Amino acid sequence: MMNAFRPSRHGSRRPKVSFEFFPPKSDEMEVALWESVRRLEPLGPSFVSVTYGAGGSTRERTHATVKRMVEETGFKPAAHLTCVSASRDEVDEVIRAYWDAGVRHVVALRGDPAGGLGTAYEPHPQGYHQTSDLVAGLKRIGDFEVTVSAYPEKHPEAASLDADIDALKKKVDAGATRAITQFFFDNDVYFRYLDKVRAAGIDIPILPGIVPVQNFKQTANFARKTGASVPQWLADRFEGLEDDAATRRLVAAAVCAEQALDLIDRGAGDLHFYTMNKADLVYAICHLVGVKPEAVAAQAAAAE
Repeated sequence: MMNAFRPSRHGSRRPKVSFEFFPPKSDEMEVALWESVRRLEPLGPSFVSVTYGAGGSTRERTHATVKRMVEETGFKPAAHLTCVSASRDEVDEVIRAYWDAGVRHVVALRGDPAGGLGTAYEPHPQGYHQTSDLVAGLKRIGDFEVTVSAYPEKHPEAASLDADIDALKKKVDAGATRAITQFFFDNDVYFRYLDKVRAAGIDIPILPGIVPVQNFKQTANFARKTGASVPQWLADRFEGLEDDAATRRLVAAAVCAEQALDLIDRGAGDLHFYTMNKADLVYAICHLVGVKPEAVAAQAAAAE
């Protein structure tokens, strides 16, 4: 049975949006990233974030990408930072380098195990052991805005959803000011989670993380590794499109727009998109929910 969305047709309040990018690994990917950045910049996102590879493997590329965004765009970039495979001194050095580069917003994460998803996490003996420790370290070094992760279907390693919410509360108590969820496809999952989070006394914004499905098989495989459920209705929509990229893109846009509109209708005021460094699908969905360059420009002019 397909999920019952209630997309608005009556001009819902325009949401705020934010975007995630990842640092490029090649010259071709560099070109693709900056084409996406330029395409999405006129939409005036609240912030954008740049990911950080497992074990700090993209440290230099992440830093270079964030620094260039500070210097060349109107974005307010947030740099991802993890605890994995680094001492406190090494992580603190990265934090100070971001501060010196003008970065004032960090997405603090524990990070995936050095051996990859599904392997045991082992903290560095001289490192930050968990995200709440990293958040406290960030706040000790500078007055950073700190965003953390949240898991509507619990982190794969958490004993229970309640235990995972306790971990989120520790991050907030350490100074986190916003959370972004792991992606999900059933909006009821997000709103049930939000009710539990609020009942636990956590009042920071919890932004829904949305992934436009570029490739269903790849997304479904990644979802299983990260503990995100894939509803049968979603699989049904992409069935038979493995070799039909054009139709797959149209279906992806429709599915993601339905989800975004339903989130807005049910009270979500901020949407965070995992762009995968591909702008067109995200741009189209933003257009459908009312986030357009001319609307953003008019709002900015009215605020002056």
